[in-house]
Amino acid sequence: MERLKLHEGEFRFMDLIWDVEPVRSTELAKLALEKLEWKKSTCYTVLKKLEEKGFVKNENAVVTSLVDREQVGKYECEILIEKSFGGSLPAFLNAFLKDRKLSRREAEAIYRLVEQALPEEEQDKGKET
Repeated sequence: MERLKLHEGEFRFMDLIWDVEPVRSTELAKLALEKLEWKKSTCYTVLKKLEEKGFVKNENAVVTSLVDREQVGKYECEILIEKSFGGSLPAFLNAFLKDRKLSRREAEAIYRLVEQALPEEEQDKGKET
């Protein structure tokens, strides 16, 4: 799981790649200058590091991601929950929802996600009574 760790600058650069991939490395350098205010040398240094870490491939000067946003987001969430809430998902949700009001649609979507995460024999158990 440690292989999904990105530093802030790497994450911002990956975000740019995810938005435009596949992208020629020269075009990516222009976008990095425009959006991140990075010089070409910085862009290529970070690109090389991301390639070495297995996040992207740069083949024939065309850059594509090898890891998707969702995988990285999941990893970041797991680290946050472990580090800040002792691995407790209920404690995280309590803190996250404390001063937030959900719409009915959001609450139902979260409920469905929780139901899907239960073992099959536990799903819809509350509806039997």
